[in-house]
Amino acid sequence: MLTLCLDIGGTKIAAGLVDPDGELIHCARRPTPNNAGAEEVWAVVADMVAAERAVAAGAVGAVGIAAAGPIDRHSGTVDPINIGCWRGFPLRDRVSAAVPGVPVRLGGDGVCMALGEHWRGAGRGARFLLGIVVSTGVGGGLVLDDAGYQGRTGNAGHVGHVVVDPDGQPCACGGRGCVETVAAGPSMVRWARAHGWVGTGARALARAASTGDAVAVQAFDRGATALAAMIVSVAAVCDLDRVVIGGGVAESGRVLFDPLRAALSCRTGLDFIRGLQVAPAELGSNAGLIGAAALVASTT
Repeated sequence: MLTLCLDIGGTKIAAGLVDPDGELIHCARRPTPNNAGAEEVWAVVADMVAAERAVAAGAVGAVGIAAAGPIDRHSGTVDPINIGCWRGFPLRDRVSAAVPGVPVRLGGDGVCMALGEHWRGAGRGARFLLGIVVSTGVGGGLVLDDAGYQGRTGNAGHVGHVVVDPDGQPCACGGRGCVETVAAGPSMVRWARAHGWVGTGARALARAASTGDAVAVQAFDRGATALAAMIVSVAAVCDLDRVVIGGGVAESGRVLFDPLRAALSCRTGLDFIRGLQVAPAELGSNAGLIGAAALVASTT
């Protein structure tokens, strides 16, 4: 049997079919409607679910959902920061009604990314894993003792809101000085432009850094330092053995990973943190779908 998987975020909605070995055998993506009502967004999800069921031809045995958060895994509702029209939206119940007779599991997109990389990507073989997505924001998820860890409500692993500068910039979460305010793509771009860089967008900033532009290099150094501070803190709490980093900003490669590893080497004083492995993600945009299938497998 196949698992029908959804990965729902503020930019795109993905749906796919994953086999028992973790292979994504079919996938479709559509943009998340902008400035739309709750039912308009749901209509896109419902259409995609119906299309995947048709492809599966009756072979769907379960549904896994990776959703932008916050979520409530007990009630099955979601309140995504980046889908403003979904407030207390009963996502799990809606999907259950659309795919009757099979179990439906809901998880945060961060923990599903981590589970996907743990199962089929750069996290294979790690028992204690932190998955991080560095993109428009900074998200994350934990795999502890080989199991996805969701916490009390399903929102464990929101590492983008670890505070690294108590007197720093205000964050969308309502806090101040979160990692996301320094290391997310738009945050690095804003800092660079405020310091004289004239380009636009995180990809352009990465290209500028790769050619030695001093301001762009410093922007990535700041972001990497903030990520390192957060990683060391989480590693100290959770006794991690590996960190896997994906997302658009992480695709800049050495521009991010070289200063990140240098910053980590200056901050890992504890013996049990010194061996921490940091690796680029391998599954790209498929990690959430594969992780949603892993979430089903781990809870059934």
